[in-house]
Amino acid sequence: MATPVFRDYDRRALDAEYNNRQKVKDAADYLARYASESARARAELACRLDVAYGPGPGETLDVFPAPGPAPAPVHVFIHGGYWHRLDKADFSFVARGLLPEGAAVVVINYALIPTVDMDGLVRQCRASIGWIYRHAASFGGDRARISVSGHSAGGHLVAMLMSTDWPAFDSGLPADVIKAGCGISGLYDLEPIRLCYLNDVLKLTPEAARLNSPVHQPPKRSGPLVLPVGGLEGPEYHRQTDDLAAAWRKRGLPCEGVHMPGLHHFSIVAELEDAKSDLSRLIATRVLSL
Repeated sequence: MATPVFRDYDRRALDAEYNNRQKVKDAADYLARYASESARARAELACRLDVAYGPGPGETLDVFPAPGPAPAPVHVFIHGGYWHRLDKADFSFVARGLLPEGAAVVVINYALIPTVDMDGLVRQCRASIGWIYRHAASFGGDRARISVSGHSAGGHLVAMLMSTDWPAFDSGLPADVIKAGCGISGLYDLEPIRLCYLNDVLKLTPEAARLNSPVHQPPKRSGPLVLPVGGLEGPEYHRQTDDLAAAWRKRGLPCEGVHMPGLHHFSIVAELEDAKSDLSRLIATRVLSL
């Protein structure tokens, strides 16, 4: 009998639980669809591409200005890829799901591991929020109405952003710079990530995994956090969502998991291609409206 490495999972079972590309047979088709739909969005929508928010590699973002009058709410999207794959250019399509709500949409990039470590990657995402706050007026945005969403590893980064002590990170930022967030099939406990095949690339230490696990870093105060998870995700993704929601609620913070039937790890974020989809409507009514 194989030895468990995390809860009841041995290494092989834990690897399988987090290997989404093997679990979803048409994963490659979805990844190709992300890229093609994103290219079409950039061709058809007004946008400012590859705007630098910092001096380092990967510190760029794409802005899709609001279609209506300024100042408009600003919604920031953070891509996934287990912190070492994909790019903001693969997720321009999310603008289609959110622009009709009158929001400016900003899709951020970050340097991929191993060119940075997890601490550096999180710092970059925090720096992007500072840039957006200071420059929101330049693209018709309202810096007092910034919200965030992200998928998979991007969901992890959403929770890390919402756990940030912003004045300590940047004295020019208000404590409530982010008004609300949405983590989509996200990862909030990095210990199983450290113990599975992903750590061959990520190189997380036990200390780094705990420091960067939102389940262990709930903030003292926060706006609402919504955590949709696909009904076809594996048990660990549901546990991750449930554990974060429980940790936040224990602190009296507004956080709710939302089960989305019939959606797997790749189809759930594709919902943001359509402003009328359940996920787009969830973000519009529970995140953007604040």
